Amino acid sequence: MAHRIDGRKLSRKTAPRQALYRNLVVAVLRYEQIRTTEAKAKEVRGLVERMITLAKQGTLTSRRRIIAEMPDEPLVIDKLINEIAPKYGDRNSGYTRLVRVGQRAGDAAPIVQLELV
Repeated sequence: MAHRIDGRKLSRKTAPRQALYRNLVVAVLRYEQIRTTEAKAKEVRGLVERMITLAKQGTLTSRRRIIAEMPDEPLVIDKLINEIAPKYGDRNSGYTRLVRVGQRAGDAAPIVQLELV
C-alpha cells in the first residue's frame, strides 16, 4: 500500500520531473496560460500558486526563494513580482483555473488549459 505518498511520478525520475515542473511553472507565468495534460497541470497548479503567494509577500526572503526556483528567468521573475502579484493583492488563493479542452489525438490523454484567473 502506498499510504501518505503524494504527487505523481509521471514516468520520470526525480530530476527530470522537477525540471519539467520548473519549465511548466515558468511557461504559465510567462504566457499566463498553457495547454498540457491534466495530470501535469494538477501537479504544477500548486507550484504556480506558491510562487504568486511568495511574490505577493514582497520581502527579500521571498524574492530570493523565487530566484532560487527560477534562476535563469529574470524577465519572468520581474513580471511575476511587478505585474502578476499586484493583480492578486486582495485574493488569498485560487490564482489558477483548469479548463478541460478535450483529448489528445495520439493517445486520448485528457488535455486541460491551465490559466491564471
